[in-house]
Formats: sequence, structure tokens, C-alpha cells
Amino acid sequence: MMPAQPLIAILGPTAVGKSALALNLAREFRGEIVSADSRQVYRGMDIGTAKPSADERRAVPHHLLDVVDPDEEFTLAQYQARAYAAIAEIHARGHIPFLVGGSGLYVRAVLEGLAIPRVAPNRARRAELQRQAPAALYARLQQLDPRAAAQIDPRNTRRVIRALEVCESAGKPISALQTLAAPNYRILRIGLTLPRQELYRRINIRVDAMLAAGLVDEVRALLVRGYAPDLPAMSGLGYRHIAAYLRGKTSYEEAVRVLKRDTRRFVHHQYSWFRLDDARICWFDLSVATDADVRARVAQFLAEQATTDR
Repeated sequence: MMPAQPLIAILGPTAVGKSALALNLAREFRGEIVSADSRQVYRGMDIGTAKPSADERRAVPHHLLDVVDPDEEFTLAQYQARAYAAIAEIHARGHIPFLVGGSGLYVRAVLEGLAIPRVAPNRARRAELQRQAPAALYARLQQLDPRAAAQIDPRNTRRVIRALEVCESAGKPISALQTLAAPNYRILRIGLTLPRQELYRRINIRVDAMLAAGLVDEVRALLVRGYAPDLPAMSGLGYRHIAAYLRGKTSYEEAVRVLKRDTRRFVHHQYSWFRLDDARICWFDLSVATDADVRARVAQFLAEQATTDR
């Protein structure tokens, strides 16, 4: 068997500072960034997903951005296959892959080799489920597969419906089908965290900055181009809130208030994926740790890798 190749994952909640730190680390350590963000795969959705700027992409190669249009289906299996392909290409160039993002299922699919159930979509059944209340759907999933339900945001109706679809089609819980086949990587998991109130303060600043950068115009342009507000791509943070405002279903002030609230709630859900007591993750509280502390840990990991490769 070939020696395990290095992979560095930068994990943590929204607004903690993953992207900026990963960019600096990748510049220093001959790195390339593989996005683990379930929304950055969509073209035309830049501001609301905090996609890297053109200058940042020129400074460091980025992968798994702008993969599909907002009305195209993009599955977890497709993401996993493309991520593994990108990582292999990065290794072939003698560079270091940095997996960066806050989408817990995407991260797990890559780091743990999640085996994704091969259950074909049942469009008719999906249509039936979509007519039901989200709370009722989530309650049913809790009955059928409490383990899967615990890892899915109740507001993510698309994922809830897919889990129900797999459970019903396979006759067994989706969590029982998601076996693991760990990839041949030597992995350093870097977790970034902050005290909750500081994180919430940054979320408010981030939302305000997105609005100032033109989030409303971005969402309006997507709607004008015919992308329906009920598309999975449009259900993400920011897009569904601003779409509701533009369609006259709420005021601008209320849309912004709910967006900030839902982002705070999303952070809570992210911590169920990236647990502070997970011994595999090297956590750095950025209220006390510095970028230099993280850099030192990465340098140590790569030095150990070089010794192993000899």
C-alpha cells in the first residue's frame, strides 16, 4: 500500500475565520483549498455563500466552487467523488490539500469515507412528502432513524426528505447504510472556535457586510433568471430570507433579523458535527490562540509527514 498522503482539514462554525486562516496557511505551505461548503458549489451564489474573491482564488487554487447552476441537482456522492479527485490531483502536484468548510456532512464524507446509499430518487414520493409540514417530516424521521435525525438540521427539509426516502426505499435506517471506508490519508483536523457571544457578534457583522456588498441584488438577479425560491440551492441562509422579502412576504428589517437568528441557530447545529470533545480535532479557541499557534501545529504535522515519507 502507498504511504498515506497528508490532508489538513480546517473546521468550525460559520464566521469563526476558517477561510482567512486557511488562505494564509495554504500560501505558506504550498497548499490548495478544497471547499467543503454545500452552497459554494452553485454558480451565481457568491455573496451569500462568502465565496472566495477573484484575488483570493488567484493567490491560492480553490476547488469545488461554481460546479453547477442553482437548478441542477448536486448530490453528496457527486461531491465526495469530485473532492477525492481534486485531492489526488493536488497530491500529484506535490502540494498540500486543505479541506475547508462548515458543511458537516461534506466534511465527514471526505474524512471518514462515508459510503453513500445508492437509492435512486423517487420523484413521486418526494412530491408527496414536500406537501407535508416540515415539523411532521422531521418527527417521522426521528421515529424511523433517530441517529440520522440528530445529525440533520430540522429546517433542512431537503435532507430530511432524502433521509425518509432512503429509509422507506431500503426498508432500514439511512444511518445503517452509511458505512465508513476510511480513505488512505494522514489527516490533521484543525478546529476553530470562539466564545458564543463573540461568534454571534461576528455573525451580525458578517450579515451586515453581505448586505452592504449587494446580497439583495444577488438574490434578485437569481429570481429574475428564473431560479425558483423553493429550489434546494435557494433554501440556504440568506437566500431564502432575502427571497421572502423580495416577494413581499416579509419586511426587509424582519428578513435581516430572522437571517441573523437562523445563522446563530445554524452555528449550534454545526457544533453537533464538530464537537469540542472530539479528541481527533485539534481545537484552537481564537479568543486566546493566535494564527501563529495554528501555523506551528500545521508545521509540526508536515514535518512529521516528511519524516514518515523518508
